[in-house]
Amino acid sequence: MKLLLVEDNIELSHWIVNLLRAQNFVVDCVADGEGADVVLTTQRYDVVLLDMRLPRMSGKDVLARLRRRGDNVPVLMLTAHGSIDDKVDCFSAGADDYVVKPFDARELVARIKALIRRQSGEKATCLICGDLHYLADTREFRHNDAPLTLRRREHMILETLMLRQGKTVSKNALMESVFSLDDEPSADAIDIYIHRLRKHLASSSARIMTLRGLGYILRNKEE
Repeated sequence: MKLLLVEDNIELSHWIVNLLRAQNFVVDCVADGEGADVVLTTQRYDVVLLDMRLPRMSGKDVLARLRRRGDNVPVLMLTAHGSIDDKVDCFSAGADDYVVKPFDARELVARIKALIRRQSGEKATCLICGDLHYLADTREFRHNDAPLTLRRREHMILETLMLRQGKTVSKNALMESVFSLDDEPSADAIDIYIHRLRKHLASSSARIMTLRGLGYILRNKEE
């Protein structure tokens, strides 16, 4: 899962980024409205966390431009005031949810996960591929009722494949899912992560198949 944080308060920004990366999210961070507007035209995100009041362009204007482009990415507004006017402004601009500063870490993470579930249309709390289970609420993988221990990027790739189970996922799409703007994207690294995941899934009925020239697909080997 890849998120964009748009926040000009450096201390708060670092706290949120560290919190979300600890939750196995890939996080890009931009400190002003104009920068966010540019990034949102070139990158795809699962959720955008957008401060209401930003330098160079307000969060409301960033959101308005985003929606005019037909981009329906879920947007969680960060506002310093919980007034009715602020709430109305958030939703009028096209926000999906909002949270009032200062907020609790658990609340922020819970709201992000709720937006992701709503966007995916998945009402089930558990996705299944053979004997591999993915718990949507905790973003945890389990195999034979035991947690499947994965490194952060391995987890991100398997999560992307599970959420698009039965569909081909290109290598470029996997690169976008695991690398942030601060990283150096590597196609060779994806091959390494896929190799490691296949080892983790060696005793599972879930299989990562390679479709040469197209990408990868997660399937139950018995299908």
